[in-house]
Amino acid sequence: MEHFVYPSELSGTYTIDPAHSRFGFVARHAMVTKVRGSFPVVEATAHLDAADPSASTVRVKLDAAGVNTGNPQRDGHLRTGDFLDAETHPHITFTSTGVKHIDDARFEVTGRLTIRGVTREITIPLEFAGTAVDAQGFTRAGFEGSTMINRKDYGVSFNAVLETGGVMISEEITLEFDLSAVKNA
Repeated sequence: MEHFVYPSELSGTYTIDPAHSRFGFVARHAMVTKVRGSFPVVEATAHLDAADPSASTVRVKLDAAGVNTGNPQRDGHLRTGDFLDAETHPHITFTSTGVKHIDDARFEVTGRLTIRGVTREITIPLEFAGTAVDAQGFTRAGFEGSTMINRKDYGVSFNAVLETGGVMISEEITLEFDLSAVKNA
């Protein structure tokens, strides 16, 4: 297989476009279905270095109170101390500590994820989806990926036991990323 070469014009500083990106999550509910949600972006930037991907960086700040699952009652509960405690901890943040080029269009971004004031290191596998010039003449780079975390690692332990013996909400949460990064002029 021929080695994938990133175009040198990919290098630069980018702002993640909140209107065309999704920072989402998936949790099992009652162990039989999945609930999906997302968080609005407060600020998200990336510096991409095509010649040396390990020199790339990513910083993301999300609005915990803006959690949206499509159900206002559930969203209200997720904002409370049972889950995100958004009043005390208004932001979810991620700051990369390393970027590793795996092969072709795959990367692993390692960094510090902070939820409810608890910081843990995670690794996010991302796939480079390509670049495009949009209708306004801006260069966009696309990335997508997902990883799993245990919500209890971040102090989110609320749950209820079901009559069938399971629990209402899974401990394992899948984080999903669909990112459109716009190159700064």
